[in-house]
Amino acid sequence: MSIPPILVYIGVLIGFVLTNLILTHIIGPTKHTPVKDMPYESGMDPIGDARQPFDVKFYLVAILFLVFDVELLFLYPWAVSAYTGEGGIPIELRGTVFGIMLVFMATLVIAYVYAWRKGVFKWR
Repeated sequence: MSIPPILVYIGVLIGFVLTNLILTHIIGPTKHTPVKDMPYESGMDPIGDARQPFDVKFYLVAILFLVFDVELLFLYPWAVSAYTGEGGIPIELRGTVFGIMLVFMATLVIAYVYAWRKGVFKWR
């Protein structure tokens, strides 16, 4: 009876992590001083709390960036495979694939127009 390779991999991974944690704890410096325990912030004493909330606009722009970035992940392979000679999409299917991609692009344009009308791109 053999052990599946994934279990061996997980065992080695856990062993590696535990070994590093234990060795770091044993070998690492243990001398704590107020200066060493103080957070470093550009050589200046920290002022205020570091946990300040972000404006929602940043999250909306980040989500839109991800949506349109993933769009390019789908669009680029389609463009390369659709219009290359050998090994690309067969000529009989190019119209169908083009239609599917037009529906995909139309969905993204609708999403972009919706975000635009909601004022996501306005920095008030």
